Amino acid sequence: MARLNVNPTRMELRSLKNRLATAIRGHKLLKDKADETIRQFMIYIKENKRLREEIESEVTLSLKNFLLATAANGRDVIEEAVAMPSRKVKLKCSTKNIMSVAAPSIEIEESLSTDLYPYSFISVSGELDDSLARLSSLLTKLVRLAEVEKTCNMLAAEIEKNRRRVNALEYVMIPELEETIKYIKMKLDENERGNTVRLMKIKDILRGEK
Repeated sequence: MARLNVNPTRMELRSLKNRLATAIRGHKLLKDKADETIRQFMIYIKENKRLREEIESEVTLSLKNFLLATAANGRDVIEEAVAMPSRKVKLKCSTKNIMSVAAPSIEIEESLSTDLYPYSFISVSGELDDSLARLSSLLTKLVRLAEVEKTCNMLAAEIEKNRRRVNALEYVMIPELEETIKYIKMKLDENERGNTVRLMKIKDILRGEK
């Protein structure tokens, strides 16, 4: 086991013991943080899965109706019908703290006109109405999905970074400190035994001279 290159003194021993105590405490805190980060990550993963399934189902139905409307009315008529959107959206972006991760937080400010459909109902078939209604209702979910998915990516990166820190403490720093402390204690014990032997020899010499 590797050890640090230090002088085997009592002052160094005391300093290393303090560092070891700090490293052990930090290791425990990082493990606790890792557990909570993983728990938060699993919550967002489930939310991401739920939103994605809902959106994919709604988008499939919307595209089906849109294709039916295009087939019934012609591409030029559909393009003219939806050329002027009736909805304006503003996004207010900020961040929220999740286990020291600055995750995105997006708020939607919508401005709706008096009519969701910017065309005459006589000019197009009802499939287009249904398609636009579904797509319009998906806007909030799409923004929420983007927010949740980005948060998942950031939490995953934080979990990996935290795992490397925990492993560095657990398998490198703490063992090195423990091995160095053991080495210094052994050296100090050897020095103390050597001093004891020298004192005994000096006493024997003094008694012999007397």
